Amino acid sequence: MQTSVREYDAKIDSKKRITLRSSSFEYDHVREMENGVIILESRELTAPFQVSSNTLAMMDASVSNFNAGNVSHALDLSAFKE
Repeated sequence: MQTSVREYDAKIDSKKRITLRSSSFEYDHVREMENGVIILESRELTAPFQVSSNTLAMMDASVSNFNAGNVSHALDLSAFKE
């Protein structure tokens, strides 16, 4: 069973808005129940630590090129040493 971290009363303003105090997230998913209960679930718009399918395809193509020997000559970076 989960315990309450914070509990307070809020008043709806003239534009039917509520202010969340010290919210940890910028976005919340709201569910309104028939009995008047409002459920807020914090949301992140992007999934953290997820690599896009386009990036994965590019990485696969790069590895295939490397394994096939389709690589450029080594770069001389000695001019950048201190």
